[in-house]
Amino acid sequence: MIRLDGPEASEGFGARLAALVAPGDVITLTGPLGAGKTSIARGLLAALGLAGEAPSPSFAIVQPYDPPEVSLPVLHVDLYRIEDPGELAELGLDEAEGESLLLIEWPERAGADAWPHALALTLSVAADGARCLTAAVPAAWEARWALI
Repeated sequence: MIRLDGPEASEGFGARLAALVAPGDVITLTGPLGAGKTSIARGLLAALGLAGEAPSPSFAIVQPYDPPEVSLPVLHVDLYRIEDPGELAELGLDEAEGESLLLIEWPERAGADAWPHALALTLSVAADGARCLTAAVPAAWEARWALI
């Protein structure tokens, strides 16, 4: 478990994570509203070169970022408004997965079998307001995760 004390710590964690990502990676972010999912995404995107604050993709659902805006293609995805996993086919995530980093908030909306190879990050809010991050680390991430 990693303790994140405030939005700055969450963004800093995202920045450290950015040093380890590559096209084809999938990172899922699970947790309640306000747990820091978007803060981690913003830190990661900033470390990849995004100038300015990344908007939450809540309404757009998929927010693409491409070089030279960032150092590698990223799809920041927010599935909060997805009601049926069947709606995912319309988003084109399968086609983009091999060439982009997929950063997916609310992955549980896609169903339990979606992205079994993802680095799955789960956030919860501690009684004192800190965020607690736990990770399910797939084999492809084990050596990289040790660097966090």
